Amino acid sequence: MLPNRKATLLSTALAGGLLPLQASAATGTVTFTGSVTTTCAVAVVNGTGALTTNGTLSTLSSKNPGGAPAKVDVTTTGGVRVSLDAVSSATAPATDTTSTVWTPTYSMSGAQTVAETGLSTLMTGAGTRNVDINLTGTKSGMDTFMGGNYAATVTVRCE
Repeated sequence: MLPNRKATLLSTALAGGLLPLQASAATGTVTFTGSVTTTCAVAVVNGTGALTTNGTLSTLSSKNPGGAPAKVDVTTTGGVRVSLDAVSSATAPATDTTSTVWTPTYSMSGAQTVAETGLSTLMTGAGTRNVDINLTGTKSGMDTFMGGNYAATVTVRCE
């Protein structure tokens, strides 16, 4: 083909629309949604703490020498509170006729560290916390703990 003839054919093709035109750009968006359910689980690791007396028999506590805390693991997605209920049931020998004030406390390590407290604590993130639960029974004035078996129940809450 002659050079002028090529130019003429190309001009004719462009003018007549024989070559494809460039397509216009187009965009679209998509949306993803999801939710994470707030969860909290309490797993009892050692559900039996040990209470021992102090030298004057005025306290019976898991924090006294020879005592031991109960242990639970709390696993959560965060945004919940951990707390302890007041002692729900306590038993004492029949010879112990004076009142006892029971005070539960806890401390945490793991995904969140909390120093010993008896107050509700907000879990600020996801993960597992190892919780040590202590209990102290206190007699007032000259009252003392009598010989025999004592027991008390503490409920751990995560809500």
